Amino acid sequence: MANSKLQAFWNHPAGPKTIHFWAPTFKWGLTIANILDSATPPEKLSYPQQSVLACSGLIWTRYGTVIIPSILVLQKNWNFVSVNFALSVTAMYQLSRKIQHDLSIKNQEVAVVEEE
Repeated sequence: MANSKLQAFWNHPAGPKTIHFWAPTFKWGLTIANILDSATPPEKLSYPQQSVLACSGLIWTRYGTVIIPSILVLQKNWNFVSVNFALSVTAMYQLSRKIQHDLSIKNQEVAVVEEE
């Protein structure tokens, strides 16, 4: 039973013998790095970088639900879809942290100016 599942995974159109497996698998590194950046102070985060990651993740998530690795087999590449969705979620979280931090700094500056 386990051998047949392993063999099916190995021979799948999006299995380890194809780029359809390895590209999303290595892209998990970006998602993991974004998760680890949750400990980074928000002032060190980059708007352009996180915006590109969020947009890229959303676009490729949508694209991943449309494309099929092989015309002969009607199966989606769920590794591809899930990594891009996770990437967009983590990037949007980082963007929200950055925005909240920048707004709090501006509010503090406005309060200091009003006091003077």
